[in-house]
Amino acid sequence: MSPQRIFFNQLFATVFAPEVQKRIENTTLLLAGIGFVIHLALIFLKKQGWVFFAPLYPELLTDPIAAIYTPFSLILVYEVYLLLFYLPRSFTSCVSKQFEIISLIVIRKIFKDIPAMDLEGDWTHSNHNLELLVDLSGFLLLFLLIFLFNRSKQRLPKRPMDDPKLLRFISSKKIVSVVLLFVLGAMSVSTFGHWLLDVFHQRAIAQVDNLFFNQFFTLLILADVIILLISFRYTEEYAKLIRNTGFIIATILIRLSFSAQGYLSTVLILTGVSFALLILLIYNAMEHPLQKAASIKN
Repeated sequence: MSPQRIFFNQLFATVFAPEVQKRIENTTLLLAGIGFVIHLALIFLKKQGWVFFAPLYPELLTDPIAAIYTPFSLILVYEVYLLLFYLPRSFTSCVSKQFEIISLIVIRKIFKDIPAMDLEGDWTHSNHNLELLVDLSGFLLLFLLIFLFNRSKQRLPKRPMDDPKLLRFISSKKIVSVVLLFVLGAMSVSTFGHWLLDVFHQRAIAQVDNLFFNQFFTLLILADVIILLISFRYTEEYAKLIRNTGFIIATILIRLSFSAQGYLSTVLILTGVSFALLILLIYNAMEHPLQKAASIKN
């Protein structure tokens, strides 16, 4: 193994060590609790009229339920860190983690939108109420699709970890993961800094739900493509290459959902996850007969 690979493998083992993960998890939970209390305090101060806030994000300062938005945002950052940890394991595990992240983004948006429901008159005439209903239904369906995807993932054959090609491929993915971690770290600091400046200058961001994650999924697509290209060196299996390509298409559809408005955003997310599930089911159907034939031959 080259010195560069050894360096990145050691760096990966350091930044994703179990004790480091536990420390980051505890820090995230602590910050989430503090953020939740601060958000509640701001809502209380605004309701009492003791503090005036510029109407940048009125939907986040009207009801205590909206305060859940803050801890969810911090937990999502930790989930991104875990995604990079899963990246070298397998394409399927990484995609599964992506789906979990997008489901948390959807539920976070629901918590923000619930306080703004129109409960007067015929609620079906309110576009906000209908969009919230679509989001709730979409989240339930998304939760089911993720469950089916994870169950199908468990049927995948396990390759021996002493396979030299597999070990070299995992080493390459660790390099991508470490580089992506530092790029995303710099990007998150930059995004947070620009957001603070926008708040200071009283400039509201049109889609605050997509803050950071729009760029994150763009980088994730690029990382997936790089891993796919690297995989051509270590495997010539048609089914596996098509499966990984299909997963990239699913990630692209999820990325497009951040640019969509209204119902189309939910439709694109569900389409992406459904597409990945179908790809995985077809892949399993192609792989299992090969497994059976190999076991009979042995």
